[in-house]
Amino acid sequence: MTDPTPEQPAGTRPPLTAIDLVAFLCEIVAFLVLAIWGFASWPFPWNIVAGIVTPVVAILLWALFVSPRAVFAVHPFVRAIVELLVYAAATAALWSMGLVWVGLGYAVVAVAVGVVAGRRRLA
Repeated sequence: MTDPTPEQPAGTRPPLTAIDLVAFLCEIVAFLVLAIWGFASWPFPWNIVAGIVTPVVAILLWALFVSPRAVFAVHPFVRAIVELLVYAAATAALWSMGLVWVGLGYAVVAVAVGVVAGRRRLA
């Protein structure tokens, strides 16, 4: 039986789609929101620490488990959980800054894009 999808030449990837770009924007927004939350929500000595450490931890988790070239090849369920944790952290940060509706809107968009992108990866 032959595979219906053509084999990609070595060193190439399928072209990017709109879902890939929106997913990338959701990731970048999550990291920026976590940095802004860290710098804006804590008193002076701790705002520097929280503003740097929080997005670095999120980026590290993303690079280890979720990115297309993740360090650890994990089950798709684990990948989805880590992705949801980063999105939930950004949503909670928006809520704690008083931007409840922005956080809710971000959560809906990020989760919807994550579901669509995840289903595409499994197909």
